Amino acid sequence: MPLPHDLCARLQNAFRARHHSIAVNHSTQNLGILSILLRAGFLTSITRGTIESPDPDAFTTVGEAERRIWAELKFRDDRAVLNHMELVSKPSKRIFMDIGEIRRICSGRRAQTIKPLGMGEVAVVKTRSQEHEWLEAREALRLGLDGEVVCRAR
Repeated sequence: MPLPHDLCARLQNAFRARHHSIAVNHSTQNLGILSILLRAGFLTSITRGTIESPDPDAFTTVGEAERRIWAELKFRDDRAVLNHMELVSKPSKRIFMDIGEIRRICSGRRAQTIKPLGMGEVAVVKTRSQEHEWLEAREALRLGLDGEVVCRAR
């Protein structure tokens, strides 16, 4: 499985360079994280496509190596909506939280070594549930699911 640090770096660099869209490798992890960012309002749209263009029809005809997810980035008043995106759980130190610890970071208190979420900030949680594998921390709290806190965005 590819590590999420590549997606975090690519998104942050694309926003800083003022690109309007970005193509990332097609994987369930990238699709899950991008859909959370879309629901949180950091992205305008996401679509499947190929290396050349965001074309859902061509997506089904090309091989696995040429499949990409295209994300359209959001800017407001000529400023990037996404200011910072960072990993929480690293390969050398995985951060797993139970429902009580997720509740603490969502309500403004520190849990383990993780700072609380600020206004407009989201944390991505990978759960063990097959139905809800990738969730935002507040959604995981509402559903009562614990898991690994992968990254956060503001």
